[in-house]
Amino acid sequence: MKWYTEEWSKECKFSIAYDEHLHSEKSDFQQIDFYKGEEFGTFFTLDGLMMVNEKDEFIYHDMIVHPAMATNPAIKNVLIIGGGDGGTAREVLRYGHVENVVMAEIDERVFRLSQEYLPITALGVEEDPRMTLHFEDGLAYVKNAPDHSFDLILVDSTDPISVGEGLFTTAFYQECFRVLNDKGILINQHESPYFAEYAENMKKAHQKIKDIFPITHVYQYHMPTYPSGHWLFGFASKSLDPLQDADLAQWERYGLKTKYYNVDLHKGSFALSSYVKEQLTHE
Repeated sequence: MKWYTEEWSKECKFSIAYDEHLHSEKSDFQQIDFYKGEEFGTFFTLDGLMMVNEKDEFIYHDMIVHPAMATNPAIKNVLIIGGGDGGTAREVLRYGHVENVVMAEIDERVFRLSQEYLPITALGVEEDPRMTLHFEDGLAYVKNAPDHSFDLILVDSTDPISVGEGLFTTAFYQECFRVLNDKGILINQHESPYFAEYAENMKKAHQKIKDIFPITHVYQYHMPTYPSGHWLFGFASKSLDPLQDADLAQWERYGLKTKYYNVDLHKGSFALSSYVKEQLTHE
């Protein structure tokens, strides 16, 4: 039996068995590996860190997309930064009223390999006529985007190292604010509160966003194959509050079948445990 092992902290490692190492390559940006095993199906890693697997990808992709779509049912123009596996775009494209989806992913190889090895997330994304793919740096794309041109920005990024580093900066969040319209929403991968290094990145990102957006929240989800399993998304908006303004009845009328997200969870996911609240409010 072969084992994929990832270091979650200096004193904690996570291992899962795999049967096949399907693909390995060093792109212009990062090390990409695809594996296949019995428990988690096909999964891929970037620079030795778990990104997506067949068994639990629905949790992440449900929670990065649906809370924002339920908060503003009028969302038509969506920008995805990163998201190379295609799963975030897949969920956005399930909404018939969405007119345009742009994905700015720095590494085309991630998307092409996901099309080949992870069709559960990437199949049909490129073929949808509402979809536009830009294989370029997300920060550069946002800098060149017109003012007020998007209703929703989804930052589906890696951790703030290597290619993901620029997506956790004040300059990037300021550009997102400019590009969003008056009801615009920003969702960003907000790290984890559990292990110290991730918690530090979480606090830094939250403080930067709070300094720019008038409405900010953090919500949580359980991701079994990410360090500690306790992970967060940031919700920031110019005018819409995800608890006070969400049209959950409208979201239910869409009739979307989801495996993780639902309207009860929408409200519950914003109820944070005390230690997370303390970390987020500590300057």
